[in-house]
Amino acid sequence: MNLQRVTGWLFVAATAAFTAAAGVLSATFDWPDILREPAPVVLAAVHGGGAGLVGTWFAVAWTYGLLAVPVLLLAAALGRGPDPVLRAAAAIGAASALLSLIGFLRWVFVVPALASSWAGGDEVTRAAVEAAWTAQHQFGGALLGEHLGQVLAVVWSATVAVVALRSPALPRWLGGTGLAASALYLLNQGDVLATAAPGFPVWEPAGLIGSTAWGLWIVALGVVLIMRGGRPVAALREPRATQAATAIGTP
Repeated sequence: MNLQRVTGWLFVAATAAFTAAAGVLSATFDWPDILREPAPVVLAAVHGGGAGLVGTWFAVAWTYGLLAVPVLLLAAALGRGPDPVLRAAAAIGAASALLSLIGFLRWVFVVPALASSWAGGDEVTRAAVEAAWTAQHQFGGALLGEHLGQVLAVVWSATVAVVALRSPALPRWLGGTGLAASALYLLNQGDVLATAAPGFPVWEPAGLIGSTAWGLWIVALGVVLIMRGGRPVAALREPRATQAATAIGTP
């Protein structure tokens, strides 16, 4: 198996593993809807979920974090390692995965301790814990994971989509669908921004539709790499003459 196939399989495997873990989390913890519930509702649910819920969050976090590996390998897998655009996109995509990983891992290392203190505390303690929950949820969740993590993920996928449209490294249909999926995923930011600016316009289906479309595009990207894996990498490079002509603005 060459690097293209390895990268493609990593995209597919990471997406499938995250989807499975997220499905379990949704069924057992009402995620992601519970993220917008009041602090007492969330803390009570976390305390009731116990070690099983913590393990599910751990799986969700690291299956998503695994996406950073194929993201970093993509430029080399396409035979375009020196390409500054793809290298910058790889850094942005890896940063996105890291920020989302931090947001997810809060539920393993921070939230369970808060939930335990809340469950065993008096009225004053509960009020303090609820304030602490809100602060860490807005910083680690809304800011780092949902805003920065998702926006940078959209920047990465949109950049790869543009590369697909402007070079033979990837099929053009992957570029068009990538831009569409990125735009849909970006619409979820209305819900995120509304947590800081109440009244901000929100399209409720954006989270489900956008994340699903983006995930399916990731799988499509992986499948394309797997299918093209038997071709020499050099065959996917843009001819030098074409690159030079583009660089100097020659039609």
